[in-house]
Amino acid sequence: MDDRDWLVLQTLYKQKNITNAARALYISQPALTNRLKQMEKTFGVRIVNRGRRGVQFTPQGEYLANCADEILQRMQKIKENVLNMENSVTGTLRLGVSTYFTDYKLPGLLKVFKEKYPKIEFKVLTAWSSDITHLIHNQDVHVGFVKGDPIWKDQRRLLFEETLCVASKEKIDITRLPDLPMVNYQTDPNLKSAIDHWWAENYAKPPLISIEVDKAGTCKNMVANGLGYAILPNMILEDLKDLHKVEMTDSKGRPVTRKSWMFFHEESLELSIVRAFVEFIEQIDLTAIH
Repeated sequence: MDDRDWLVLQTLYKQKNITNAARALYISQPALTNRLKQMEKTFGVRIVNRGRRGVQFTPQGEYLANCADEILQRMQKIKENVLNMENSVTGTLRLGVSTYFTDYKLPGLLKVFKEKYPKIEFKVLTAWSSDITHLIHNQDVHVGFVKGDPIWKDQRRLLFEETLCVASKEKIDITRLPDLPMVNYQTDPNLKSAIDHWWAENYAKPPLISIEVDKAGTCKNMVANGLGYAILPNMILEDLKDLHKVEMTDSKGRPVTRKSWMFFHEESLELSIVRAFVEFIEQIDLTAIH
């Protein structure tokens, strides 16, 4: 079996569906089925049973699928170490990035880094900050960009800190927020907790949510069109100059802020590609990247 076979097995185990796995791998269903049959022939066991609800892995199949994760990760490290022996900045940099950072900072950041190191390729996984921490811990990614203050005991760098704002199309009296239409959006637990805590400190009534959307970017557009106010990180609002913004403060008058961090393992700096990226991030002003 080669790397591709293990990747087929890993993907099928995650998808539990031939059609979805084939689509994720960019191969045809017959090609995937044929590779699966060859694997079963190689090991002399049935790997999956197929039914109307998709595929079910046999005990032997589950064991092989678990091995696939280990083997693919091991092969990735071997390739990285071999490239690192050349002492050149080349290969694939694996990044775990929070949804917000992906939308507002990552494209410009990678563009500048790619100009400096043209042989670099990127694999980016986007998730909530709490999930990114798990990806770094398990070494599924080299470097993670997270928001808030997740627990992390290895290397971290503070990238920037931004204020949370009450934003609206027209000037509003924030003492009346519970009676005004609010545009709410899905966000990570850390930011939601900070907003909920601030609200509980200032109001006895819950917010009057008039619109619920899935992303902060969509929420911003709703606010820009006068459909309600929203509580958003200030950096998201930088491109909208005509919005009315009130920076939030806590009970002691201090700004309510949100930090952005870069997390990584100390041992990862032994890879030239990671070391170059970390040094690059340490030298630039991320607030100027758009």
